Amino acid sequence: MAKSGINTPTSGGVITPIEPGVIQRLVRGVRYIVSGVTDNDWFGPGQPLTPFAQEQAQGRQFDYPVLYNTRVVPRSNEPVSFAQMRALADNYDLLRLVIETRKDQFEALDWTVQPIDKKAKRDDRCKAAQEFLMSPDKEHTWETWLRMWLEDLFVIDAPTIYPRMTRGGQLYALDLMDGATIKRLIDVTGRTPAPPSPAYQQILKGLPAVDYSRDELLYMARNVRAHRLYGFSPVEQIITTVNIALRRQIHQLQYYTEGNMPDVMIGVPETWQPDQIAQFQTWWDALLQGNTAERRGAKFVPGGMQPYDTKAQALKDDYDEWLARVVCFCFSVSPTPFIKQQNRATAENAAEQALSEGLAPLQRYLKSHLDRIIQRHMGMPDLEFAWADMESVDPLTRAQVDQIYVETEVKTPDEVRADLGLQPLTQEQKDALKPPAPPPMPKPGGSDDEDEDGLPPEAAKVIAALLKKNGRGRGPHSLTASATASQSRVRRFARY
Repeated sequence: MAKSGINTPTSGGVITPIEPGVIQRLVRGVRYIVSGVTDNDWFGPGQPLTPFAQEQAQGRQFDYPVLYNTRVVPRSNEPVSFAQMRALADNYDLLRLVIETRKDQFEALDWTVQPIDKKAKRDDRCKAAQEFLMSPDKEHTWETWLRMWLEDLFVIDAPTIYPRMTRGGQLYALDLMDGATIKRLIDVTGRTPAPPSPAYQQILKGLPAVDYSRDELLYMARNVRAHRLYGFSPVEQIITTVNIALRRQIHQLQYYTEGNMPDVMIGVPETWQPDQIAQFQTWWDALLQGNTAERRGAKFVPGGMQPYDTKAQALKDDYDEWLARVVCFCFSVSPTPFIKQQNRATAENAAEQALSEGLAPLQRYLKSHLDRIIQRHMGMPDLEFAWADMESVDPLTRAQVDQIYVETEVKTPDEVRADLGLQPLTQEQKDALKPPAPPPMPKPGGSDDEDEDGLPPEAAKVIAALLKKNGRGRGPHSLTASATASQSRVRRFARY
């Protein structure tokens, strides 16, 4: 059999080509070897094991469950389900109050649609986009629609919007969907697949009903972590605290509704027989049961009877305040209404700080997604959603800042009015706001009460003393520059 190879005319030998892939395997082998580490090292670290899926698993986000996309129930691999979080938020009174308070704060904020370029003026497109957002889903107002969005954000961290398009490809409505019905899909790297691949599945009646790509559905979890597929909502963050508080709340309710221990037990004389005790109990119940007026008066009973209160009177202690502080801190809401009275100034500062710190990050989150809707789905890339100035929470502080800006010529009055949403002043209004001109200065020798320079006697004495100190004469031509200025100031002071 002839040898395979290439004949070389110069040497007459045969060159055998290198097998394909040998160099690649050699390079890979060198790549996964730590330089300088040998088997002869004394208690050395040793060489790492050769990776089994270098090319297939490179860049994978996390170690997701095998065949994850075949699972039907959303959030099935998470320790807390959507239903559990909603049940806790709906049944713990304090948590529900805090959530609704945060919604109220957002509902009170003003907003607008404006050009990204601050120098550009608002046009008809800004007005059209703002009118669209006043009723985003063509059913609810902006305030109601926003509260629905915030509900899924705070409770399950899965707010979901379906941009409903017209047949012509224009945005028709922003329909909110129940985020608890949306199951995330992942690609081989553990990330959301890019369009046109399906990225989300809506599970209805326990079955995969609809597939959506990333362009067709806005799934806007806020607190996403690299090792989890679903968001980490504020309710889930304090789930242990909420469980404790919920059981404590049930215990307080049962104080009034359950139990086999009476409120008060009264001892009777030892000589009483059971039938006597029963007879006296019947008489006592007939006398007072259902009769609140009789309960308020004093009753004379046989001696030797000692009452014992079997139930604690305090239904609220420091631990209730601690639970309230934890819940309020999670949502950046001031706990002042739920704790002991504080100094008024301290309480107001804490409330303002909680309001600003809690609103600002959420405002940025909402703005980023609304900007995406305006720029991508509405086709207006040069416009943006803008919240009103946060200083509007404190009108007095804002007015003081605006006054300083005008006095230092940082802003004009018309610019301040524009920030407040007002029209610029007309020329007639500006003229009416001008201060009146000061009265003219009197001429010298104008009255009997003035000296030859037109000064009252008191002012003349001050000028004379000043000139004498400077060693000058009384006449007006002998005044120095400083004396002249002083005379002018004193004259104005004396006149007004």
